[in-house]
Amino acid sequence: MAKPLEGVRVLEICNIMAGPFAGMLLADMGADVIKVEAIKGDMARAFPPLVDGESVSFSSLNRNKRSLAIDIKDPKGFAIVKDLALKADVLLENNRPGAMAKLGLGAEDLKKLNPKLVYVSVSGFGQTGPDRRRGGINVIAEAASGVMSIYGEPDKMPMRPAIQTADLFAGMFAAYAALAGLVGASRLGEGRIADVCLTEAVLAAATWEASGFLVTGEIPQRVGHRHRLNSPNGLFETRDGRYIAIGSPNDPLFIKMLEILGLDAYVDDPRYASYSLRKVNEDTLIPLFQEAVLKWDAADLETVLAEAGVPASIVKNFKEALEDPQMVDRKMVVETDHPVFGKLKMLRNPVLMDHDGPDIRYAPPLLGQHSAEVLGEMGYSTADIAALAAGGTIRLLDMPAKSRVA
Repeated sequence: MAKPLEGVRVLEICNIMAGPFAGMLLADMGADVIKVEAIKGDMARAFPPLVDGESVSFSSLNRNKRSLAIDIKDPKGFAIVKDLALKADVLLENNRPGAMAKLGLGAEDLKKLNPKLVYVSVSGFGQTGPDRRRGGINVIAEAASGVMSIYGEPDKMPMRPAIQTADLFAGMFAAYAALAGLVGASRLGEGRIADVCLTEAVLAAATWEASGFLVTGEIPQRVGHRHRLNSPNGLFETRDGRYIAIGSPNDPLFIKMLEILGLDAYVDDPRYASYSLRKVNEDTLIPLFQEAVLKWDAADLETVLAEAGVPASIVKNFKEALEDPQMVDRKMVVETDHPVFGKLKMLRNPVLMDHDGPDIRYAPPLLGQHSAEVLGEMGYSTADIAALAAGGTIRLLDMPAKSRVA
């Protein structure tokens, strides 16, 4: 059997997160992703934490790919990359808008020669519009999209997201665009040009908030640990100083919560008789719940609520989460052999399939690890490859010594 994307060739000309994340999602499903890196490598290779000079951050986004380290601005390097693009099914890039066209590798340039090519560009603000050339990293996109305005406590400075949400949403939308483009190319004989940007990707994820504003004209505000539509639904402190997340998505579960917490007297309270009424009256409801929750230790309350079918979880740190029996049973953490890290622990792809689904076929590549291999497949001789390396057009694998410390 074969993986869903086996036989699909993806040329990834990307740095840091959004583009590489999209490329990794495609690679996990079996695509042959050739990662085109500058001679100095993807900028993320310098990001901490570093182990023996290799970046854990880079490794987390680049498994299952082959690294071709090449100087695209060198005429010989440009010819190689263009030749690869003309034989690729997908080209994925996240450079500043206009940069690829300036190199002669823009969508219009390549699709004239390879009509079935699916060309996916990821940027901060998009390929068109007055802000197209603005720098747009994750935190900037969060701020510009309006989404950051709803993070944090009311009347306090907005919080920046703790994870790279704009990058990751853009990466997922880019992978989605690539897959849709591949289906279209197969059915209609023509690839598509896709324009994905961080700002719009994270805004699209704020569908409740943005849609609410568009219909009512009311600007969404920060709600802290409360839920925008439902109550009680958020974080509560427990007797042992921990925090527990509790949610009540419907009336029967709300009644169960009241009974468990010793708040039976409020079962028939008209203020809390429905989903919408509980939200309207949450300023009186939340203090009742907090007082009741403070009588419990977090683990005991989580167990009782879970047994009753009420959604609840202790706020876990990453150690607790990744060592939880549920995560262990589903093998969320996997190991692969890496020439520098040794046994490299990674998160598996979160999609599970009945057979031939995503997995880690090979470790994140060292810089230039597959330069010779890729060029050899293109018909370059060993002497040709050595000459290109000697001239600085490409970089071949420079295996770091295990003793090297970053």
